[in-house]
Amino acid sequence: MSFLESLIDLASSILGRLGVLGLFALSVAELLFAPIPGEVVMTLAGFTARRGLMHLIEAVVAGTLGNLTGAVIQYYIGVSAAKPLILKLGRYFMIKEADLERAEEFFRKRGAVAVFTGRLIPGLRSVISFPAGMARMKAQYFVTATLAGSLPWNALFVYTGFFLGENWRIILAYSELLDAIGLSVILTLTGYLVFKLWRRDR
Repeated sequence: MSFLESLIDLASSILGRLGVLGLFALSVAELLFAPIPGEVVMTLAGFTARRGLMHLIEAVVAGTLGNLTGAVIQYYIGVSAAKPLILKLGRYFMIKEADLERAEEFFRKRGAVAVFTGRLIPGLRSVISFPAGMARMKAQYFVTATLAGSLPWNALFVYTGFFLGENWRIILAYSELLDAIGLSVILTLTGYLVFKLWRRDR
């Protein structure tokens, strides 16, 4: 049995015993520790709802509130610790304080769009809270954008798991594809940033 399969069995046991409270805890952990991809957690929750252990709406709400809780924790880590750490390590990656100031200005102006979009991209949805916190994006805008992005994502996969029923594990194959797409987006954005910094230094 693979490590992922072991985690899925553990998640299934948690959902079976704790119901919506277990789903809330898994949704918080999914953002903070990423033990299981979020789409897998929510699809499993949909299957659990089909078995009558929770209602569909309860699954969507619990998953969304769990994501929000994890995101808020990340946000305040970004507020308190991200910038000093990046400044300390940034010299190895051509990142200067002025670059962070520009990033902060971007989040002050377009942070809500960035957070909302980031919540819909695998991989990126797990880290977008850190730069939002580092830029001290207004908390009310951050919370609203996080809810607006997390709700449709969770609803999509909960209902997918409900309709797939016993075949819900099909999502595992697509999960790898989604993660690959998300990684490609992150690498593309990182490459663009490095290119911009290189041009600036030139």
